[in-house]
Amino acid sequence: MKTRITLAALAVLLNAAGGFAASPTQAKPNILLIYVDNVGYGDLGCYGNTAVKTPRIDRLAREGVRCTGFYVVASSCTPSRGAILTGRYPLRNGLAHQLVTTENWTGIGLPHRERILPQYLKDAGYRTACFGKWNIGFAPGSRPTERGFDEFLGFRSGNIHYFKHTYHGEYDMFLGTERHHVEGYSTDIFADAASEFIRRTAAEPWFVYLPFNAPHYVSTVNTAPGEKPEWHVPGKHLERYGWPADDPTEKHRYLALLTALDDAVGRVLDTLDQAGRRENTLVMFISDMGAILRPTHGLGVASNGPFRDGAPSVYEGGVRVPAIFRWPGKIKPGAESKEMLSHLDVLPLCLAVSGASPFKDRVLDGRNPLPALAGEAKSPHERLVFNYGPASGLREGFLKIVRASAKKPWELYDLAQDPAESRNLAAERASDVARLDAAFQDWLADVKRDASEPAPHPAGPKK
Repeated sequence: MKTRITLAALAVLLNAAGGFAASPTQAKPNILLIYVDNVGYGDLGCYGNTAVKTPRIDRLAREGVRCTGFYVVASSCTPSRGAILTGRYPLRNGLAHQLVTTENWTGIGLPHRERILPQYLKDAGYRTACFGKWNIGFAPGSRPTERGFDEFLGFRSGNIHYFKHTYHGEYDMFLGTERHHVEGYSTDIFADAASEFIRRTAAEPWFVYLPFNAPHYVSTVNTAPGEKPEWHVPGKHLERYGWPADDPTEKHRYLALLTALDDAVGRVLDTLDQAGRRENTLVMFISDMGAILRPTHGLGVASNGPFRDGAPSVYEGGVRVPAIFRWPGKIKPGAESKEMLSHLDVLPLCLAVSGASPFKDRVLDGRNPLPALAGEAKSPHERLVFNYGPASGLREGFLKIVRASAKKPWELYDLAQDPAESRNLAAERASDVARLDAAFQDWLADVKRDASEPAPHPAGPKK
């Protein structure tokens, strides 16, 4: 309750427009993009996890289309966010690496030449807001309210303490461009801010980007000296499973954290219903990457099953992610899409449904996925390419090549027969490897077209 009271008091500061009445009929849909942090393919009930309680996300899947062939093209938080907001591969948009501390705080991050989703939508008459994790640069000119968002409540860095909101010893919650102290559990803060925005934005179509930090792992960079890194979750969510509120079991805490996230998503969706905007809102729920499975980075309790490995690799567990789309009257409820789609497609989808104009002479790597989501067409992609650090991969049809670095030989997998990537077919299907390698080399040459130069790294000792 304390969080809600605090956020209600922020309404004036957030440059509110309009009251609490339901919006008039709009020709343009509202757009809600929920981008969750490191949710593995096997973490949710609607993706086969029988141990977790995620009833609201599961319901969202029943009300829309659940994607089972959806990808991110880079399995790390920063480049994943740059890709979804630009619709461009990281090697094209100039942000292909994970920002470290000083870069998050004072770096340009995503080059200013890049045009991002809220800028397109503002030109189409949308009111825009971001609540949550930014992680693509916070230098002057790089901050959310300088890149197309009317409002921002969130943090600069790759992760924060869920209750104390700190990262590397600094308080990291901002309102607009100014540091702002707010009390509460970060998942609830961002959900309540989004709900507040939805209730009071009635006069025009809106776009809400809701990048939760949940369920990103907790580590020593966002805990106090002597504090044990553990999943941060209010005790009431552990009690829903019948466990003690202070249960130290990391698997239990992780499942409860997912349930806390599920509750927050449910509150935002309830706000849509209460405001009378459900029918005219496109809702997207997507994970920014697969779960990290290493015990030192996430305590090893998440699931990418049935796929191999996890982030930051480019095996399926690192890049194939949960994705759900709901748009009443446009997307059939209870559907499954097996088509090969990606987060690059989000920007072209939003352009198509909003009537926003593409930026002249700007290469977009995404394609409008709506016909595929509606079950009326196949994937708009002949192939997708995955790249993070030295690791690369390419999928064409059901064939996929993967390698840990350019010095390693390609591995080849047939995902139709072997979705777990357990049998390397490279030796027996050398011609397919050669053909897909040629396609990869063509892609490497193509991403130099209309590419932005990476921003310089800011000076600073902290890593």
